[in-house]
Order: sequence, then C-alpha cells, then structure tokens
Amino acid sequence: MKFEYYDVIILGGGAAGLMAGASAASRGRSVLVLEKSNMVGKKILMSGGGRCNFTNLNVTPENFISNNPYFPTSALSRYRPEDFIYLVESHGINYEERKHGQLFCKGSSREVLNALIKECSRNEVFIQTNYEITEIVDSSDRSNRIIPKHPNSNFIIKGIKRNKKSEERSEYCCESLIVATGGLSIPTLGGSGFGYELAEKCDVEILSTQPGLVPFVLEDNLLKDLRNLSGVSVLSEISCHQQSFSESFLFTHKGLSGPSVLQISNYWKPGDFICINLIPEIKTAPQFEDLILRKPNVMLRTAMKDFLPKSLVSYLENNWWNEHRNIPINKIPQKIIKEIYERLGHWKICPAGTEGYRTAEVTLGGVDTNSVSSKTFEVKKCKGLYFVGEVLDVTGQLGGYNFQWAWASGYAAGSFA
Repeated sequence: MKFEYYDVIILGGGAAGLMAGASAASRGRSVLVLEKSNMVGKKILMSGGGRCNFTNLNVTPENFISNNPYFPTSALSRYRPEDFIYLVESHGINYEERKHGQLFCKGSSREVLNALIKECSRNEVFIQTNYEITEIVDSSDRSNRIIPKHPNSNFIIKGIKRNKKSEERSEYCCESLIVATGGLSIPTLGGSGFGYELAEKCDVEILSTQPGLVPFVLEDNLLKDLRNLSGVSVLSEISCHQQSFSESFLFTHKGLSGPSVLQISNYWKPGDFICINLIPEIKTAPQFEDLILRKPNVMLRTAMKDFLPKSLVSYLENNWWNEHRNIPINKIPQKIIKEIYERLGHWKICPAGTEGYRTAEVTLGGVDTNSVSSKTFEVKKCKGLYFVGEVLDVTGQLGGYNFQWAWASGYAAGSFA
C-alpha cells in the first residue's frame, strides 16, 4: 500500500479547496488536494451560464446568511473582491460588470478554473482526482491506538485511487486537514453530505440544512391555472420575512424560478407565503390610475399590456377582474381600480416546496460556525482540522457572493493550515 505525508491535505477540489491549496502552498507547505470525481472545479465550470460570476463589487457581511451573522466578517475583510480581481487580471482573463455589481468572465468559466489550477501548479500543489476516501483517522487521538507514520501527522486518510483499468489502495497523512467538500446541492456535480459526516465524527455540531437559491414548485391546482404562462418572465419585487428582491422571475412548468425567486428562496420556510409585486415601478394607487386612464376608453387588459406580458394579463383578467373585462377603464369604479392595484402589488402565493438539492445552487445550514475560528477556520476542539466554503453554515445571496466566500474562506484557512 502506498503511503505519503503532506503538511496539508484538502478534501475537495472546488473553488474553496483550490484557493486553500494555493494559499497554503504559497507559504511553503506541501499540499495535496483529493477530489472524488474525475476532475476539479465542476461547479465553477457550470456557474453563471458558463461565464462564471466569480465575485461581486458590493460584498458585505449582510449579503450572507448564517446562524452567526458576524462569522464571515473577518475572512471577507482579509480577502476582498479586489484581491480576486487582481488574480483574474494577472491571468489575462477579460471580464465584465453586469447589474448589481456582478462580475462575469467575457469568455468561459474554464478561464477561472485554469487560473486556479495554474496558481496551484505554480506553488507545487499536487491534485489527485478519482480518489474515494474510505476512512479518516484522527491520529493525534491516542485512544485510536494508532502510531503515526510521520511525527507531524494528525490525520490519516485511507482510500482508493481509481483509473480506467485499475484501483490502488493508498494512505496519506497530514498535519492539517482542510475540508472543502461543499454541501448537498447539485449532487450530479459532486454535492454530498461527506463533510457533515466528518464534522459529526469530530463532535462538531451540524445545523439543519435545506436547499438554497432554488426554484419553487407550486401545488397542482395553481400550477394548472398557470400552465399557459410557462416560459414567461416578469420584472417584479418578491418579498418574504422582511427581505425583498427586485429582479425578474420566471414561470416554469413546475412553478417559479428566475433571479428574484432564487434570492427569496434563501429566506423562505415551508408553509410561508411569498408576496409578489408585479408592478414595482408604480408606487401608489393614484399613480396607477393616472397611467391606465391615459387610455380611458379601452379595456383594462389593453392598458395593462403596457406593464405586463399579454399571457399574464389574460390570466389576471380571468381571475381578478373577470366581471369588468368588457368595461372601459373610465367606467370601472375607482374602488375596483384601487383593489386591482393592491392585488397587483401584493400577489400572495404559498409554494408547495422547492425543486430540492437537485437544482439548488447552494446549501443553507451546515457546520456550526460557533465551533470554528473565524480567523483561521480551524475547529476549536480539534487541532489541525479546518472547514471552508459551502460546508459551513454561511450562504451568500445570488450574484457572485458564494464564490467570494469560497475565495475568502479558502485563503484564510490556507494562511494558517
């Protein structure tokens, strides 16, 4: 059986893992990245529609959700968007700013992945793919009755290297172990609960998890009523639990998706209503009345097509003002106009659920940050064990925030591991 020692071993070759590897190796540490799939950075490649929304110019701790809201502050202040932008520019990657401060590659997401791999290569990080971990032993715990094969060894990783024609059992040991295995989101790209299982084994608390940045599904009767709207996009403001997001949403054959829906899904709990403002640019009932009365002799559906897609107006007419559908606007009582305005601004829907981890971009909850140092990311009760990235109970909003968390947390852990 093959045996090797590294100062730092990183579990997971995603965004946080690769950044942690480059960071640790830049300090002269010997580093090994273990990735269970056939390649590193799969989520990087698919992100941003293949253009990788790699950070956001407006990152603040308030853009993140955690049971401990102060935890992300330290790492985010030490590795800022400007730092990753410098890395991107140093590799000659062209990028562009889109709405809300989001930065995307002009070319392919692969450029960002290649930059991270080059940073790892430059610092002699060894990357092992197709590696299945079978056991992790805390060799510093003498109750395990294991004699370390290296004087600095705190952890022993046992597993199997796989290739097309053979399998090879191997053992690695390390002083520092960084867990960057991600969460449960998008299992086809490697999402799993491995990091949570390891944390529990090391007596680290796991906070309940749920899918985040995920589309909603609707109950069958409502979905049937909305079936003709599949594919229709609407600029709106969606609110839940005193959080609001003004972006587009999309009717799907299962329910609702689009940026504003993904954003609010981070704050939604089963059984909650979401409130949709279909006309966020119209602030008052008198303003609404003034706008539609510019065409006083037409039906309300005709005037409403200036604000909303035709198919959505047809649905609303059938369900909200059917008895006034053939009455000119100037003949509809002002009271009714006001009621219609109120409904347009406060359309309440109770989603039946979400599409789950299969399509979720992130996992809410995870490793309790109260168990981890916000400076070093080392577990307080387990010397040499670190958790970074999505596996932690820190989740960013849509728009490059989760990548910035991966860069910042990976850099921080790599600076101390």
